[in-house]
Amino acid sequence: MAWIYPEHRDLALLAVQKVDPDRRAVFDRLWQQARAGDEARLCEAGADAAQGLAPSCIDWAAFSAIAGDHACSSRQMLETARQSTWILQVADVAAQLKSDLSRIPVTASVVATERKDDVVADARRRLASETNRAERVNALRTADIRLQRADAEYATRAGANNAHFLLARPSPDTSASDYVALTLQVGSEISAIGAYAYYHLSALQKASRLARELLDPAQRDLLARSVLADEAFALHFLQDVYAAGHIAGTWGTASQRQGTHDYYNQNGLEVFTWKGGSTSVVLMGDAHMRPEDAEVAASAVRVSLEQVLDVASARAGGAEFPHASQAPTGPETFDVCRNNAIPQRPPGVAFQAEHRPFLAATLAATPVPSLGPGLGSMPRFRSELGRFVGLSGSADLRGVNGGFVASQSNSGMLGGLDLSFRAGFGLDGVTGAAGDGLVYASFGFRSDSPSTNLFDDTSRGSSGGSLSAAIPARTGVAIRLRMPFYILPGDLLLLSPLYITDPEAYTKLAVVAGNGGLFGWQGGWATSIGRFQFILGRELGITYYGLAGDDQLLAPSIEAGGPARVVNFKSTAFDLPIAEYRPYRAFSINQSSSVVFQLFVAADIPRSASTASPAGAPPPSLDTVWSLGLRMVFDWRYYY
Repeated sequence: MAWIYPEHRDLALLAVQKVDPDRRAVFDRLWQQARAGDEARLCEAGADAAQGLAPSCIDWAAFSAIAGDHACSSRQMLETARQSTWILQVADVAAQLKSDLSRIPVTASVVATERKDDVVADARRRLASETNRAERVNALRTADIRLQRADAEYATRAGANNAHFLLARPSPDTSASDYVALTLQVGSEISAIGAYAYYHLSALQKASRLARELLDPAQRDLLARSVLADEAFALHFLQDVYAAGHIAGTWGTASQRQGTHDYYNQNGLEVFTWKGGSTSVVLMGDAHMRPEDAEVAASAVRVSLEQVLDVASARAGGAEFPHASQAPTGPETFDVCRNNAIPQRPPGVAFQAEHRPFLAATLAATPVPSLGPGLGSMPRFRSELGRFVGLSGSADLRGVNGGFVASQSNSGMLGGLDLSFRAGFGLDGVTGAAGDGLVYASFGFRSDSPSTNLFDDTSRGSSGGSLSAAIPARTGVAIRLRMPFYILPGDLLLLSPLYITDPEAYTKLAVVAGNGGLFGWQGGWATSIGRFQFILGRELGITYYGLAGDDQLLAPSIEAGGPARVVNFKSTAFDLPIAEYRPYRAFSINQSSSVVFQLFVAADIPRSASTASPAGAPPPSLDTVWSLGLRMVFDWRYYY
């Protein structure tokens, strides 16, 4: 998706406000006709600038926000706005998000200076930039969770194609006319320009009927509703054209497209328009819209809307648009979510040469998209999305509640090292920077130090060495599994057969799981110093001790004053991370590295106890050892 809901609505609102009084009167008249019969749901004002939190109605400006992201066609958008029970919840979330973001400055990355007297100032600016970025991420995280609850298809609706993006130019000498032909011809890959032109032409054709046909009031109301709905749907994609990440991030793997999209949205992109000239403009993107970005995009939106109003009122210029008597009365049904190519329009409403000046007038002011793969293309970035292999090294320190033998009740400490090979699928940040859909399995080796608490105070127990510790030094084979869950740990694995019978339903569950679960409390929380996350139930570590041979510990003698027993045993330890903190992460084109701190609990369960000495002595009863620890993990991954 491109601009978020409140940004889309603001662009439409600003465009209507800048329409001249005569055209505004035409717009207001059409809107009153369009809302006939739905006065309770559709706001009295088509562009309600006074609308605040918890909107009680939907205005026309909100149509372009619903389009594409919450509806796949003009008809579906109109039905959603008029009849759905959840769209007002979406509008409420969007209004709150707008309020939250308005308090957070839009800041770009800070470039360090080499001047010593500016070091402190640079550090302060960098901290302020990171703080603003973290607050923005958290506001979007909260809104995304609420939007997903209101609209179950929110995260998956726009993911099937590039309808919200500009197609990359195939070569530097691609002209405006060549590019328009590339994006609009039948069979071309669907894009923001293609979707806009398809729906804008539908709105113009229906508007020509309003101006030139004698219609009864009911027909005129329905046609006015369809004209404004088709145009609002078209404007969503025209607005998307002005989002930086949608100009540069349209080719490559899914990971490259997402990473490039996110980078340029946040850091901005210098663009030129098809009109030519040496003047450029820097545009930001989704959730980072500034007033100057809004002015540029709203200007194009206003031109497009004015064309429709001119045709509908037979105003000079608009009267030149050919009459489309065969244009349907109802709103357009072309599904931009499930179609990957521009379709052939029905006879009587197909593209004609007379339509080109109207499309050229709006498309001339759009940004020239970046080049496709090859020389001269914009630098690419990548998100942590896709298959990977990697290495993980960790060191931990844990406090234990005693030893394996019941009499060893004094607490102590022990440390451990782990080196593992990992393989999995990265889904970090699919629905936003706070998301975490990481799935992996790892296999490695672990080595533990002896615990600081001793076997007992006898001469044998205090003689030194690992054997005198309540928990001796040991090595083991370690495996680790991580997967998000929807409600209960492991539920996505148990429900995996659903992917075969209903992949769309399973995908929705997985998206919610990756964005913090049904209740949202496992999403990441960004700060200026790193990201915190509650992860209990997402990760499980298992260590098998004694696979290469029995470990040994000391147990009290069965007779008072007798020699301590040497006990052979094995054990299996289970550890569950509770929360983690990630202060550092770096990502290149195909590799990532990060440092993670985890707070975890563990249970070490003994098994297979037997007495090695003295011969014939019965083995003691061994208890589970519980521990609480802190682990530092270095995680390196190579993505395919």
